[in-house]
Amino acid sequence: MTAAPPVTATLVTGASARAREAAIAARLAAAPIDGATAVILEGLASGDSPLDTLPDDWRATRIAPGCLCCTGNLVLRVTLNRLLRRRPQRLFIGVAQSEHLDQLRSWLQSEPYDQLLTLTPDLGA
Repeated sequence: MTAAPPVTATLVTGASARAREAAIAARLAAAPIDGATAVILEGLASGDSPLDTLPDDWRATRIAPGCLCCTGNLVLRVTLNRLLRRRPQRLFIGVAQSEHLDQLRSWLQSEPYDQLLTLTPDLGA
């Protein structure tokens, strides 16, 4: 049995939840993905989101805001593990605070995520 290819993951930064969601929607519109996409959004929705009408094979999950590397990554780890079980082709992680983005990226590149994810350059909103 061959291992599934790593999920392509992109960290999304920006001043507001709406800006991050718009950047994800714009990226998907510019380069449609053939396959399931998962989105983890840190923070509350800003009202109407361009991601509110995701196709059926997409999965969007919101987690409470807070520094994802300083809080021990527990909420992110549980959410990420659940989404990865569904084997999306693409994953976007919208982060509310970018101060510790390098630490978050390093965490995502360590075991076991180094085998499960391929990080792309960050997407700025």
